[in-house]
Amino acid sequence: MPAVESIPAPTGAANLIDTDYVIGQDNIKRKFFDVHSKVFSISAVTIVLFVIVTLALRSEVEPVFTAMRDWLTGNLAWFFIGSANIFVLLCVGLILSPLGKVRLGGMDAKPDYSYTGWFSMLFAAGMGIGLMFYGVSEPMSHFSTAMGGTTVENGVRTDWAPLGAAAGDAQAAASLSMAATIFHWGLHPWAIYAVVALALALFSFNKGLPLSIRSIFYPLLGERVWGWPGHLIDILAVFATLFGLATSLGIGAQQAAAGLESLFGMPNTDTSKVLLVAGITALALMSVLAGLDKGVKRLSEFNMVLALLLLLFIIIVGPTLAIFTGFFSNLGSYLVNLPALSNPIGRADANFSQGWTAFYWAWWISWSPFVGMFIARVSRGRSVREFLIAVLLVPSLVSVLWMTSFGGTALGQFVNEGFTGVQDAALELKLFVMLGQLPLAEISSFVGIVLVVVFFITSSDSGSLVIDTITAGGKINAPVPQRAFWAVLQGGVAASLLLGGGLVALQAMAVSTGLPFTVVLLVGCVSIVKGLMSEPR
Repeated sequence: MPAVESIPAPTGAANLIDTDYVIGQDNIKRKFFDVHSKVFSISAVTIVLFVIVTLALRSEVEPVFTAMRDWLTGNLAWFFIGSANIFVLLCVGLILSPLGKVRLGGMDAKPDYSYTGWFSMLFAAGMGIGLMFYGVSEPMSHFSTAMGGTTVENGVRTDWAPLGAAAGDAQAAASLSMAATIFHWGLHPWAIYAVVALALALFSFNKGLPLSIRSIFYPLLGERVWGWPGHLIDILAVFATLFGLATSLGIGAQQAAAGLESLFGMPNTDTSKVLLVAGITALALMSVLAGLDKGVKRLSEFNMVLALLLLLFIIIVGPTLAIFTGFFSNLGSYLVNLPALSNPIGRADANFSQGWTAFYWAWWISWSPFVGMFIARVSRGRSVREFLIAVLLVPSLVSVLWMTSFGGTALGQFVNEGFTGVQDAALELKLFVMLGQLPLAEISSFVGIVLVVVFFITSSDSGSLVIDTITAGGKINAPVPQRAFWAVLQGGVAASLLLGGGLVALQAMAVSTGLPFTVVLLVGCVSIVKGLMSEPR
């Protein structure tokens, strides 16, 4: 099949798939839109109806969201945890196998972006808002529960401590809390992203298929991927992406609103959060209009510079020696506790494994179509081995340093100085309370708010780009108004979930859309191996 719609043909030897399908053949084309008739209409109508119902029945939907989240994480935690382990093992296996020599885009393909630009885009899109929100709050939360020890009622543990806790032992509790935090932000989430990104890049750049989730399943479904089985896969990808993004955007709005209240005294109400979502969505629209290279790429690089400056500030003015030594000790603690933390069955720490780990894995999986497609688009020319090592290790190590710097500083304030402010603060305020104990607190807090906002913009822009590609039948340069539509709808979903149940509603939708897509990814692992085995290397 010839390369069309700006998907470059393979450079050098590659095993193209012979199909009569033409990208966009099932699309409705008009002046301002070019969309897949079934995927776009079903996805858009369903999501718009969801927003309307959620806003109309605000008080009624909150308990529904709570029950949905609790049932899914309580009964299917083993499935999410076990699936994430499979993704890690697949990535490691491909790195070590001869299949790692396959080059994305053909044997002679050259990378489109430098390492600096590549790392900036994949990291900013991958988990920016989450690092800002959980960088301080998660280590402190695990520390508090670990210090409290285990509690048992009617033979069942009711505490939220990871593994066996560390009752009364501050050093052991700090070590365990950092291991649990790094577990949630290290190899497992990036393996999830890497699997989706690798599959999309392989079947688009090497096989000549549309840049769409359905293309991954061609080795298993053949020409049926262009029919209803493929439509269903892409629709699930749209739901997972949009609700996973809405979760992050809602969390970002909560933190930005809390920071503005702390710094400038602005009221932190539902109205202010919705206005914040609306304002940042408008900025995301401006980035959409600027395009990938001028919009997302420049904002991502700006964000990385700003994030690096804030990180260096924490390292310099915070407990510098403790951060450097903590980086290695926390990494060691993570590796020691990794087998126990990743165990999917027979867990005594049910609240932690269900309420934290299962939610995180479902959240990362719901983000994976978005992050995976975005990483795929900017990774042409890399070998599979180079791609997987970079996507797994570089962001994971940066996450370890980030969590050690931010979370370790907050833990040090409690353990060494007896400061309880961070421990007592609300989740969205913990970062700003920690910064308040350091020099130049107002400046660093303002930088933190700016980072949340810009991460918000890059995620929204990148997400609308990916959803638009899926709903345009794999076209990667469809009319700009379509991307604008999805950017606005993301903001609408985030606002409606904030009003209809807050963080619980956001978490519930991330988990519920992550569940069916986990099944999709597990099946897709087989396609990846089959596809790579047919490639020259």
